[in-house]
Amino acid sequence: MNQPMTYHGGCHCGAVRFRVTVDHHEAIDCNCSICRKKAFIHLIVPPERFTLLSGADALTTYTFNTHTAKHTFCRICGIHPFYRPRSHPQSIDVNLRCLDGDVLSRFARVPFDGVNWEDNIDTLKGDQID
Repeated sequence: MNQPMTYHGGCHCGAVRFRVTVDHHEAIDCNCSICRKKAFIHLIVPPERFTLLSGADALTTYTFNTHTAKHTFCRICGIHPFYRPRSHPQSIDVNLRCLDGDVLSRFARVPFDGVNWEDNIDTLKGDQID
């Protein structure tokens, strides 16, 4: 499915809500430590395709290592619905698991060896990931 579609999503408690328009239904499944622990599946979109509808005041940010990635999460329920990725800091990386409904099957998932991020990041240039 590679036609534009608009999805809604958010955190677990509902404080954070967003809308995202997707042209290309492909997501990255990274095996790095933070992505594994968060079960994050990456859907990177240009900022003009993402709208934060509510909950800016409920978001807080975590950074580590290079501090380039801005890992945002809901301070109420702890869910990480989206963030600014290290690989594409001008984009928004939406957690596919935080979209409303059962939509995972609509997306092709491409594995990424994030454990060896520096060695593999060039495979994602023009694509997606932290």
